[in-house]
Amino acid sequence: MNEPQKIRLQLSPEAEKYVRRDAPVEARRLAARGALPLPPTELATVLFALLHDPDEQVKARAHESLLGLPAKVRQSVLSGPVHPALLSWFARALKDDAEAVEQIALNPATDDATFAFLASLPHRRVVEIAANNQLRMLRHPPIVDALGSNPLTGRATIDRILHFMGLERPEAEVPEDPQAEPGSPGEISDDAAVAALRALLGDDTGEFSRELLEDPDQELDEEAQGTLFGLLQKMNVMQRIKLARLGNKEARGLLVRDRNKIVASAAIRSPKITELEVESYARARNVCDDVLRIIAANRDWTRSYGVKLALATNPKVPIPSAMKFLNFLQERDLRNIMKSKDVPAPIATHARRILQKKGKH
Repeated sequence: MNEPQKIRLQLSPEAEKYVRRDAPVEARRLAARGALPLPPTELATVLFALLHDPDEQVKARAHESLLGLPAKVRQSVLSGPVHPALLSWFARALKDDAEAVEQIALNPATDDATFAFLASLPHRRVVEIAANNQLRMLRHPPIVDALGSNPLTGRATIDRILHFMGLERPEAEVPEDPQAEPGSPGEISDDAAVAALRALLGDDTGEFSRELLEDPDQELDEEAQGTLFGLLQKMNVMQRIKLARLGNKEARGLLVRDRNKIVASAAIRSPKITELEVESYARARNVCDDVLRIIAANRDWTRSYGVKLALATNPKVPIPSAMKFLNFLQERDLRNIMKSKDVPAPIATHARRILQKKGKH
């Protein structure tokens, strides 16, 4: 079990006298009420120190005083050069306060672990701040993990994150933002791909680095699949994103179902992906909504009748998109959809309506 990490706080002699363990307990209890002649940063730091006092009454009062700091004082603290541990405490204590957590996200003194926590919160502005901080994401992968699991991380934000990682949106894909410029997939040689994977995964993976790139002549057996799955479980989110672009069909098949929608989006956008794979993922009900939206937005992929049929009948595809693809289906498939209990009722109804217009029902 890990021991609690010690926190070293810097206080002026005037402030330190309120938190010394040899100070009378009544004096510490009085200080915990927060009525101290100190600047905002030192006042908050003293109260934070008193949260760790051995006296329960001191701790309870300090907690109440920290939460009850006047708005101007708290704003000064959250945006000022305070100890990262204090900002971490406020981030969790005020996680429902959008304005407060935005201030913490913008504070350079906030540590990366706290920033990752903020990136997981349901505050759209904070998600935008996190997604635009490339330096933090590159040095602390859990931030990308948090963004990929956050319901407020939309397709445009995922595009932006993948863009600065060198994973561009294909030209054939209609962007979520009409003003966004399309990217190009780019080419990666096999040798460069192997070198990149070995750099990511370490030399101890040996020849398995190449096996993750080359498509096998036959389906992997259970042991090989287990080895691949086990390796993926050990990768951080940045490694999985890179593998999603460089890896083979077997790797993509797992990564497109990754719980992190940024990883899954990188997998479906792999320049190595085939039309047959796309069709199978369009039918799948265990991929995230973002994967299906990306498929539905790609003009090249949706030229395939099989992809259109898969998207029209997959209940996870948004109903407006699914209805659009119904218009391109053959009468036989429309009849099957009309009678199916595996599709949403509006889809079955729309299939019936199309047949009626054609005079076929």
